[in-house]
Amino acid sequence: MTTLLKVEGVCAGYDKADVLQDVSLSVESGSITCILGSNGSGKSTLIRAILGLTPPRRGRVIFDGTDLAGMPTHSIIGTGIACIPEGRKVFPKLSVVENLRLGAYQEPDAGKIAARLEQVYGIFPRLTERASQIAGTMSGGEQAMLSIGRGMMGEPKLLLIDEPSLGLSPRLVKENFQVIRRINELGITVLLVEQNVHQTLSIAHHGYVLSQGRVVASGTAKELGENAEVREAYFG
Repeated sequence: MTTLLKVEGVCAGYDKADVLQDVSLSVESGSITCILGSNGSGKSTLIRAILGLTPPRRGRVIFDGTDLAGMPTHSIIGTGIACIPEGRKVFPKLSVVENLRLGAYQEPDAGKIAARLEQVYGIFPRLTERASQIAGTMSGGEQAMLSIGRGMMGEPKLLLIDEPSLGLSPRLVKENFQVIRRINELGITVLLVEQNVHQTLSIAHHGYVLSQGRVVASGTAKELGENAEVREAYFG
């Protein structure tokens, strides 16, 4: 496997305080890599550092061989990263199909957009039925599908998914994680940022645990599940 994303010794934060302290990790092409951590562990700051929203004070973020230092966020997205934000952000006054098309705003070829729509509808048949429905009137689970589908419309090399289980029922959480696994099986690399350890480790290949802005554990999903400190912190 080749390394698609590499974070090297990143320190980042707000005002004069560093939230991330010397964080290093890598995401292999074709994998599902997870970032686990409780609230306040630095997960959101890490996402912001990768996307250039909170540029690192020290260290580097390298994506597909390109050093992202100094690049504006829209240019970073243009390199092939799609972010599915926490809380299923959709455009509530637009229809399902309008939301999806916005995910392909950088693609000028109408034929490619149509093909991507077909792929998304194949993964989420419910979105086909609701294509003309206004997104704000959909259920939380349907909006979660729409948010992931919109991210896929840009044909990303890396899908960065932030807290996909947030606010969903246990049944919908399970469905969502099965969808993430299916997307990965299509060849899309996934970086999954989550608190739900059970579901995450059931689909991830490799992972990192963040605590107080530092990586405190890393390994395969199996190794993390068997790690005494991880078990104590998350499994009680």
